[in-house]
Amino acid sequence: MKAISNDKPQGVCATDFASIIGEENAVCLWENIEIGQQKRIQQAVTSGKPPTCIVYPRTQQQLAAVIAKAHSHNWRVLPCGSGSKLSWGGLAKGVDVVVSTERINQLIEHAVGDLTVTVEAGMKFSDLQALLAKSRQFLALDPTAPESATIGGIVATGDTGSLRQRYGSVRDQLLGVTFVRADGEIAKAGGRVVKNVAGYDLMKLLTGSHGTLGLISQLTFRVYPLSEASGTVVLTGSAEAVSQAADILRGSALTPIQADLLSTKLVSSLGLGQGLGLIARFQSISESVKEQSNRVLEVGQKLGLNGAIFADADEASLWQRLQERIHFSATESVITCKIGVLPTAAVEILTQVELGLIHISSGLGLLQLEDKNQVLKVRDRTQVNRGFLTILSAPKAVKEQIDVWGYTGNALTLMRRIKEQFDCKDILSPGRFVGGI
Repeated sequence: MKAISNDKPQGVCATDFASIIGEENAVCLWENIEIGQQKRIQQAVTSGKPPTCIVYPRTQQQLAAVIAKAHSHNWRVLPCGSGSKLSWGGLAKGVDVVVSTERINQLIEHAVGDLTVTVEAGMKFSDLQALLAKSRQFLALDPTAPESATIGGIVATGDTGSLRQRYGSVRDQLLGVTFVRADGEIAKAGGRVVKNVAGYDLMKLLTGSHGTLGLISQLTFRVYPLSEASGTVVLTGSAEAVSQAADILRGSALTPIQADLLSTKLVSSLGLGQGLGLIARFQSISESVKEQSNRVLEVGQKLGLNGAIFADADEASLWQRLQERIHFSATESVITCKIGVLPTAAVEILTQVELGLIHISSGLGLLQLEDKNQVLKVRDRTQVNRGFLTILSAPKAVKEQIDVWGYTGNALTLMRRIKEQFDCKDILSPGRFVGGI
């Protein structure tokens, strides 16, 4: 990466940003950006002229000044963290500059006794978990690409996983947020304590907004104590029996922290057996984990399902392999989608796809589909079941041909009014959100 020198004039965009930050390697011209990063950016924007540069502010104040400069010149901004989820969402239109928050990455406060933590948006998820682990605590999210994902990017994309079974979504765990508005002003909502009711709940608006309303700079979360023991049960077999097992688990007093239904190909690719699968994880004191795991095994045995219990290194490996298999594919043509259906319809959907995972209680999950025709077919089925299917990542050609979001609700007018209030010049991630917002 080459620095922008004062004695070699570049584009107005690049030199203006370099003067704000005043640090070497803080602004990188497009032609000097690493090839892999260029590809990630290109997957997030419409075809045509690429962004002029990528900017790396180191402080919240520098970030605010950068956005204020872009606002004054009407330059369109694509916000990102490390770029691990830039391929999600719609294609941003006419982007002039990419602004990364990955260097705004400090721990602000860890209130161990209050079970809260405040961090800057660019901190890596894995780094935060390592810090919390020193106090035997953790942030109850399991996002895509945990080693590279930033905290701000996780919130901006609403990216959580199977842990929502016990701990809820990203929104449920956020206590406070600081963000930079489209005009460069710094704004705050919420606070640093669990019992906080002051102000508008802007956290829910910013979560999952894909950078269209503001650039998140600082976040406060509730955190949880690490459990004494952990164990995972896997049941496999016929679709009917797995569906019955899921119904029984949903209606029981058992308290899994993660519980998902798995498609037949996902089951076989993980070496778990044949047929559909149900995977449930328990964390508590040792006696509770053992008792609950055995009760799930008994349910499976009565239904004629094959069962197994995983613990220690085998358990950790299983969940890591599961995440890698469902989030990443060997070919670039695969289309990864987020699905939401009634939990009772999950098994029906999974029998129609090769690779998929759906949470047993929320009905949310991930599918890997082969082409746009299959996307449209499965989308129709989910809508029949009062659900949705949204494309996360796909070849650019697919995103140019079909609607990424597939939204059929009646809130588009309200969404557009909110966007206009937050970003009247439409400079932040234009086109990435529902309805081309």
